[in-house]
Amino acid sequence: MEINNLPFGITDWEQLPSTLHAGERGSATWRTQHFGPIRVRRVDYSAGYLADHWCRKGHILFCLAGELTTELEDGRCFVLKPGMSYQVGDNAEAHRSSTELGASLFVVD
Repeated sequence: MEINNLPFGITDWEQLPSTLHAGERGSATWRTQHFGPIRVRRVDYSAGYLADHWCRKGHILFCLAGELTTELEDGRCFVLKPGMSYQVGDNAEAHRSSTELGASLFVVD
C-alpha cells in the first residue's frame, strides 16, 4: 500500500457520525473516514454479534476492546483480544466475525 497526498490530520472518532449495520445477530456501529482510496473505521460490535456474510475484502484490523472471533471459510477460528491484530488480503481468505461479549476495533481497508 502506498499512502500519497495525505497531509497530517487528527480524527476525533467520537465526533464522527455513526452508521448501524445489522448482522445475522446483533449489530455493528461504524465510524468511517476515507483518505483517498483508504477506508479507516472504528467498529463497535454489540454483544452476540454474528456477521451476515462471508467477507472477501482485505483488512488490517486491531482489537481495541472486548473479544472478537474470526472464522475463516475453511473452518479455522481465531480469537482476538485487546492489543491483537490480524491482516488479510483482498480475496485471500473469506472470513466472518462474531463476538459473544462485544468488541471495538480499528480497521484499515
